[in-house]
Amino acid sequence: MKKLVYVCSPLRGDIEGNIKRANEYCKSACEEGVVALAPHTIFTQFLNDLVPEERTMGLNLGLDLLKRCDELWVYGERISEGMHGEIKLATEMGMKILYKDLP
Repeated sequence: MKKLVYVCSPLRGDIEGNIKRANEYCKSACEEGVVALAPHTIFTQFLNDLVPEERTMGLNLGLDLLKRCDELWVYGERISEGMHGEIKLATEMGMKILYKDLP
């Protein structure tokens, strides 16, 4: 069975561009032989990150998914607030965290 990898990258700011980049990170990760998911590309399909309650729901759903993953792969040139929470949880869980070069 392939590893399930949580792709951690920024969303806020250039939301459209950041989602496009996250999809590229997932593709690159899958080409490395893992099952990759970037929750912020999924949840933004039905939650609005600009609505505080919906953003909080999306962040919490992402953390629930992270708990089911094997590894956390971090992409991007900056660590956003949401990424910080994901990295913190993965660290607390003793999960393997990889800081990946951008594809």
